[in-house]
Amino acid sequence: MSDRPPAVVAMSAVHWPSLFPDPVRRALGELVAFDPAVIVERLDDPRLEDRLADAEILITGWGCPAIDRAALDAMPKLRAVLHAAGSVKAHLCPEVWERGIAVSSAASANAVPVAEYALGVVLLAGKGVFGLRERYRRDRGFELGFIHDGVGNYRRTVGLIGASRIGRQVIDLLRPFDFHVQVYDPYAEDLDVPVVDLPTLLATSDIVSVHAPSTAETYRLLGREELALMPDGATLVNTARGELVDPEALIAELASGRLSAVLDVTDPEPLPPDSPLFDLPNAFVTPHVAGSHGNELARLGVCVVDELDRFLSGEPLLHPVGLADLDRGA
Repeated sequence: MSDRPPAVVAMSAVHWPSLFPDPVRRALGELVAFDPAVIVERLDDPRLEDRLADAEILITGWGCPAIDRAALDAMPKLRAVLHAAGSVKAHLCPEVWERGIAVSSAASANAVPVAEYALGVVLLAGKGVFGLRERYRRDRGFELGFIHDGVGNYRRTVGLIGASRIGRQVIDLLRPFDFHVQVYDPYAEDLDVPVVDLPTLLATSDIVSVHAPSTAETYRLLGREELALMPDGATLVNTARGELVDPEALIAELASGRLSAVLDVTDPEPLPPDSPLFDLPNAFVTPHVAGSHGNELARLGVCVVDELDRFLSGEPLLHPVGLADLDRGA
């Protein structure tokens, strides 16, 4: 009989091969006993009763069914839930923590490509690339040697809304460049960059990048009055959640030509086909691609395997999620 603790994988079967490709799956199998052919999408299947009753480790991901009281009662030996994605809000009930079950999330791993996307966009926006591309398309030519005024990243001010996992990674990625970086976050602690209030950040930043979670507190954080504080020619970058920005107020600012925006998230999402954002030349919209896609998904599986190894070795988790974290997390 195997001395590896029994585990169950609960997620959409579509994502399983990408999150846990063969090398990662083998590493997982060295730590726990599980059937890679059984990817659970419903916990109320009577055929799973014995498997759930023995499970000590639950590995979840996108498409995981809700872990409610009934599910927990069906898994009396459960010791840990390791999530191969970001937020656990949608599928874990508070009783998971009340029963002393350890919870970990791969949110930090999922933050890596978002931070990389934000860095790339900030550099391109500061260089004026989005506007210059539109001008080149319009004019079908340009003058060699012409110096474009008002562009460049030398000592440009970048304001970050939210010192989240992603926000902090963006801070680190911006360090090698000649930027002045400042942050607005009412909960920020131990940052080595200036922390300012929201009006100050908006009024003094050339580029504003949003990295706050979607909560009742941050809903429509950037409305008409806030966007009006941004200086002419500034760029808003949103890779967080569309709900943080008032879409009508943003469209009005973009239609005036005063601001530009790079939006990987919108409200609603996806946009309706007749949204002005598709046609405004100063709106660069991408289809929610900043997070993990393609081969980046394997990073999330590796994160889970690493956390599992620590948990089984009695070491503290690197990416624990507490019940109190849900109020301020994405």
